[in-house]
Amino acid sequence: MAQDKELTCKDCGQTFVFTAGEQEFFESRGFSEPIRCKSCREIRKAQKSERSFSGERRNRW
Repeated sequence: MAQDKELTCKDCGQTFVFTAGEQEFFESRGFSEPIRCKSCREIRKAQKSERSFSGERRNRW
């Protein structure tokens, strides 16, 4: 079984733990290791949805 890993966030530079369970989940889905911590991923996700929402509004008018 995999061991927990400490990774460094690409955006904020903080270290975060990539648990053994998360590693198994990511591997089973064919995902690569995360490059951002949970907080930065959530911020980025919110920014993406804001951009797509504003883009959709422009296209409707």
